[in-house]
Amino acid sequence: MALPGMRGTEHIGFTVPDLDEAERFFVDVIGCEVVYSLGPFERDDDWMTEHLNVHPRSVMRELRFFRCGHGPNFEVFQWEPADGQSPQPRNSDIGGHHLAFYVDDLDAAVAYLRECGVRVLGDPTASSRASEGQRWVYFLSPWGMQLELVSYPNGKAYEAGSEVRLWDPRDPAA
Repeated sequence: MALPGMRGTEHIGFTVPDLDEAERFFVDVIGCEVVYSLGPFERDDDWMTEHLNVHPRSVMRELRFFRCGHGPNFEVFQWEPADGQSPQPRNSDIGGHHLAFYVDDLDAAVAYLRECGVRVLGDPTASSRASEGQRWVYFLSPWGMQLELVSYPNGKAYEAGSEVRLWDPRDPAA
């Protein structure tokens, strides 16, 4: 069974503490483009809880949609939660997450991030087993969100024996 009509990931949504800061980072450092914005959204009924699972008096100040190369769109929110905000989850926390960007030249991309003053977590790591052929490194946005660079210019080891392939950003037809 599968979700009827499912074609793939259309967008990834996440919340940031300062939408202008996030836009500067995603546009000026990463190279994304802003497509459009909406907001604010505020309700005096239970719509926010019923539809978005947030406190009914929370205010979604604004959201902006970004296009970042070949891949899913980003829907980035700035909220004023009526019941306070939780800290940024770590990868090991339930709900922990990160966004990964594919780059053709990992070393050049890491050098660029460091030149931009971005905190890169360690040096690139070479994957093994099914992911052999891939190198990766984590880095942090200015607000502490976990991001990753990945590169596998000659593919990954799993491809040799698998009939199913992961989506591949190197193939614009994928």
